[in-house]
Amino acid sequence: MDEAKEELQEVVTFLKQPERFTAVGARIPKGVLLVGPPGTGKTLLAKAIAGEAGVPFFSISGSEFVEMFVGVGASRVRDLFKKAKENAPCLIFIDEIDAVGRQRGAGIGGGNDEREQTLNQLLTEMDGFEGNTGIIIIAATNRPDVLDSALLRPGRFDRQVTVDAPDLKGRLRILEVHARNKKIAPEISIETIARRTPGFTGADLANLLNEAAILTARRRKEAMTMLEINDAVDRVVAGMEGTPLVDSKSKRLIAYHEVGHAIVGTLVKDHDPVQKVTLVPRGQAQGLTWFTPNEEQGLTTRAQLMARIAGAMGGRAAEEEVFGDAEVTTGAGGDLQQVTGMARQMVTRFGMSDLGPLSLAGQTGEVFLGGGLMSRAEYSEAIATKIDAQVRALAEHGHQIARQIIRDNRAVIDRLVDLLIEKETIDGEEFRQIVAEYTEVPEKEQFVPQL
Repeated sequence: MDEAKEELQEVVTFLKQPERFTAVGARIPKGVLLVGPPGTGKTLLAKAIAGEAGVPFFSISGSEFVEMFVGVGASRVRDLFKKAKENAPCLIFIDEIDAVGRQRGAGIGGGNDEREQTLNQLLTEMDGFEGNTGIIIIAATNRPDVLDSALLRPGRFDRQVTVDAPDLKGRLRILEVHARNKKIAPEISIETIARRTPGFTGADLANLLNEAAILTARRRKEAMTMLEINDAVDRVVAGMEGTPLVDSKSKRLIAYHEVGHAIVGTLVKDHDPVQKVTLVPRGQAQGLTWFTPNEEQGLTTRAQLMARIAGAMGGRAAEEEVFGDAEVTTGAGGDLQQVTGMARQMVTRFGMSDLGPLSLAGQTGEVFLGGGLMSRAEYSEAIATKIDAQVRALAEHGHQIARQIIRDNRAVIDRLVDLLIEKETIDGEEFRQIVAEYTEVPEKEQFVPQL
């Protein structure tokens, strides 16, 4: 996380050689807020700063201030800062600051809220009438949206450092750290693991290698091989492996459902490439089709969203085409939820429908009780009807694409289903080769990162 590290190295330099900055009139930042999803290493960064700065370090969790008795939280804040002033220059680290720093006046009816007194005390200590010098506060939270605006102003938390999920290079380096004390077979390529885990945080990667090590021990092997790592990725992403179904009508039906997803995903140009199709149940799913996203996807085009809708509809479309409407199962429940969610966002948030470039989604995610009382829909009933019609049209369009692909490729689907029932898992490469024998597979951009 080079960007976050650079910001925080400055804080360390400030504590070690303040004269470098004061000479040009720079003021020491009062507070640094680390923001990011859980497991990205906010607390670890704070520990690293403590080790590097070589100054006294106080660490406390936000929830330690919150107490049932009136005034205890505020007096704890006073004590903490008093102790810090005696040891200045020093660092204070407050973990999970949203426990105390939550917006004030959020409850209905107000009243004397103990947490508000604690927050007020924290605000005056950080930048109040009696300024404090030489105390830097580092706080971590994964909910910056609920923090009080007085806490986030310059002079209190001057900096917000975003600690995000690592990119490919970052994952590679994190995996190298966690692989140090594990016995790993020489043929394992850490780069392959990093490429297979887009969106994983540092904690996820540590957990992944740990799961793989546990599997290695369970299988009585000397060293971890790629097989264990792949199983561990599947386990972390989708849950525990179940026992495969016996060859029966329902197994064949699930096979058609999964091959439906995979074939639509393979033949629609803008869809992510298939990684593997399996009939081994995991978690709630009876069978699974994995797609590896093309890494570094900041933005998604309309064509990609439509391709995802069509791909998600592939399972239901295969059931309808092969077994008829009467034999359609409940297996597509999750897919349909996903499709509806994507289509609704396309219409209400991204302006990708006939209603034009409008954002019709209200500011959802109202966290507080009082905040949601006065909210009203931001559009009329007539628009709501149109939105529903557009969502339906998008989903139906994806459904038609999927049905057409399955109709056109029935021969290869039957062959793939027989193979899948026999082998239980087909990987992406083999899948694409078989499909290529029957029809032309569109070229997809395989992401090859520059390391």
